[in-house]
Amino acid sequence: MKHVAGDIRVPAAALIFLAASFSASQAGPPFITDDPEPVELGHWEVYGFGAGTQVKGDIGGTLVGTEVNYGAAPNLQLHVIVPLAFDHPDGGPTVAGIGDIELGAKYRFITPGEDDWYPQVGIFPLVELPAGNAARGLGAGKMREYLPVWLQKDWGDWTSYGGGGYWFNQGAGNRNYWFAGWELQNQVTKQLMLGGEIFHQTADMIGGKATTSFNAGGVYDFSENYHLLFSGGRGLQNPALTNQFSYYLALQWTS
Repeated sequence: MKHVAGDIRVPAAALIFLAASFSASQAGPPFITDDPEPVELGHWEVYGFGAGTQVKGDIGGTLVGTEVNYGAAPNLQLHVIVPLAFDHPDGGPTVAGIGDIELGAKYRFITPGEDDWYPQVGIFPLVELPAGNAARGLGAGKMREYLPVWLQKDWGDWTSYGGGGYWFNQGAGNRNYWFAGWELQNQVTKQLMLGGEIFHQTADMIGGKATTSFNAGGVYDFSENYHLLFSGGRGLQNPALTNQFSYYLALQWTS
């Protein structure tokens, strides 16, 4: 699965996103922009999700996927996503199969106290293994790496986070590219968080187009352990080629 809305075959949605619980400090999924806050030591996050992006002539993404995050050490989270990808061109058959597998490790190296003015800061390097069939539109066909830095600040019922990084995008016709995004959210009620984000990606193909997009979404807590995550949005720049509409829907279990 890919974190950036510019690729119609394995589109952005994740996420990835990635906090220990869904409170005012929750961050990451259902948004594409990520955060520096890892899962707490010894705790788990497990998502079952679906995501997709529509462009002119095609819709594709993750039909159903599993994301697992584990707090392996203080300020360190291990991460894996295994997707069942799909691609449906207009006038053609829908294809589905295993997509590219994502592995990562989030490390927060600045952790402010409650009264400190400066933000949390962390890194979240990712590697995507080319498990999907690129010829069928289910993967990139090459290993890809992402090196981002994320920041986050909490105040009252509000949280804001963002940052970005550089993708190493191997393969014929591809080019390395930058991604940056920022998100703002509010804990509206004890059970409901709502937020929005805007993000930008430079062109990831030779002759390709940059994209700027937005998402709006939220998290609803059924209980302490079960949560519904949802978001939707579209491109503001070159939407026909990059993001006419995108969505993310997940059920999450936390411990």
